[in-house]
Amino acid sequence: MEQIAGTRRAALLIAGPTASGKSALALALARRLGGVVINADSMQLYRELRVLTARPSPEEEAMAPHDLYGVLPAARAASVAWWREAALEAMARAEAAGRLPILCGGTGLYFSSLTRGLSEMPAIPDAVREEARRLLAEEGPEALHARLATADPRSAARLRPGDSQRLARAWEVWRATGRGIAAWQAEAPATGPAPHSFRAILIDPPRDVLRAAIAARWEAMLRADAMEEVRALQAQHLDPALPAMRAHGVPELSAVLEGRLSPEEAGRRACLAIGQYTKRQATWFRHHPLAAPNRAHIINARIAGYAQFSESQLGGILSFLQLPD
Repeated sequence: MEQIAGTRRAALLIAGPTASGKSALALALARRLGGVVINADSMQLYRELRVLTARPSPEEEAMAPHDLYGVLPAARAASVAWWREAALEAMARAEAAGRLPILCGGTGLYFSSLTRGLSEMPAIPDAVREEARRLLAEEGPEALHARLATADPRSAARLRPGDSQRLARAWEVWRATGRGIAAWQAEAPATGPAPHSFRAILIDPPRDVLRAAIAARWEAMLRADAMEEVRALQAQHLDPALPAMRAHGVPELSAVLEGRLSPEEAGRRACLAIGQYTKRQATWFRHHPLAAPNRAHIINARIAGYAQFSESQLGGILSFLQLPD
């Protein structure tokens, strides 16, 4: 088994925006390095969302060990703290099996929770959570953003008016503690970095390449019964504020099923939203490096798929991984 050179308790991070080819690269490296692919994407946690989150297929999962994919019901909302503990346990399982942990995903805060640690966040009373959900349902996220901008302008400035989940969380923290979530996050981490030596690979394709990939993925999802996936999700009558109910494609295809949007308009809106999201992802990763410069490798191209992953591409990455610390 090839390993990362010169490291103790090594772990590999593979990050990048949606549709950049992270899963294909992770699978190729897991097979070559004897690794376990561990999910670091907040939406691929939910078992009901295999198609719409482009989770690895059963065939791909059979080619190398995978962990933390589809492990939660859509009725549950995962937190960064929950994922961190689950990821550390998955990494320990990989190490016990003599395998390299390969964390793959596009959720920057998940990676940061491992490499930098987490700030201690307060417990939120149920009554405050209910208030936040009621305000979202009755007034909408834009109105809640306006409320937050008055009460906690520092936190509001960091959030988009349409980001209902993070707005609700920020409102809960302010109401429960009288301090903004930005102030809590600025404090020294209550949990330090994970006890691993990290190497990071960032996939950062050109914008036009990514836009084309997003459009192609959307069409592929529709052919793979994404509509039926959303229909099954709707049948559970879940709280619309839950993360799984706001995954890319779920609101748009729900509107198609309810007769409020045409399939064409749903596709246009979904691809636009995904494109905007990938831009934010790319910006986050560029400004929040996941490893020291000599432990980070950037690929300015999209990985088209596992079968198309060339030996020359793989060779360059393996050379980077063998560099001494």
